Amino acid sequence: MAGTRHRARTIAFQALYEADCGDRAAGPVVARYLAEADLSEDNKTFASEMVRELVSGTVKNREAIDGNIIKFAPAWPVEQIATIDRNILRLAIFEILFDNKVPAKVAVSEAVELAKRFGSDKSAKFVNGVLGAVITLASR
Repeated sequence: MAGTRHRARTIAFQALYEADCGDRAAGPVVARYLAEADLSEDNKTFASEMVRELVSGTVKNREAIDGNIIKFAPAWPVEQIATIDRNILRLAIFEILFDNKVPAKVAVSEAVELAKRFGSDKSAKFVNGVLGAVITLASR
């Protein structure tokens, strides 16, 4: 199931990224990614639900999430953060501060893995630093 969760997060991130780049509604993008996803029938329902929850929650809470990015990465205006990094942060902050279905450390670990896979050489360190601040300061 852990592999399915990771795959679902990857799909959610990709959909958020594409929607952000193209300034498009996330719903149709999610539907296309899920239709194209190579998921077993056993995992398809679970992954689809998880992807839809992650994307809709991130989109719904985007203003508050971006406020947290501003708070925890004040040197970086949200619109100037690389689109990949911005959407990884949005997804992870949603999971940490709003969703609370996984431990914060899991959300951070998954975000760092996404940053290593899709981001620049500096993305993983940046994402880890911002999310570390989110966890530290949000728990006070």
